[in-house]
Amino acid sequence: MTDKILLTGMEFFGHHGCSDEERQRGQVFKVDAELILDLSKSAKSDDIKDTVDYVSVFNEIKTVVTGKPRNLIETVAEDIAQTILEKFYQIETVKINLQKPSAGINGVFDAAAVSIIRHRN
Repeated sequence: MTDKILLTGMEFFGHHGCSDEERQRGQVFKVDAELILDLSKSAKSDDIKDTVDYVSVFNEIKTVVTGKPRNLIETVAEDIAQTILEKFYQIETVKINLQKPSAGINGVFDAAAVSIIRHRN
């Protein structure tokens, strides 16, 4: 399947990290989500009930990132992917790119990031 809904450049404030300082001060996390599902029915019907409401997906991602602190960005990305697959049955595959621009690295860099792909079982 090659149909996709893309949500790109989402930014949320979270408190994830291994250090106490990261968890206390928090920081911005950037998320891109690629939702792979069949869009042929909704493309023909022009009816939101035949697709995935990306506003709802955005809100679920926001809930994960702004919610319970995790040590690793890998865990945050996994929790996002699993939440999406659990709540939106139409989605067959989800790809999450999660960036942590203010990771505690002493040097010049854009972000520490992970990218994961999860499939419905």
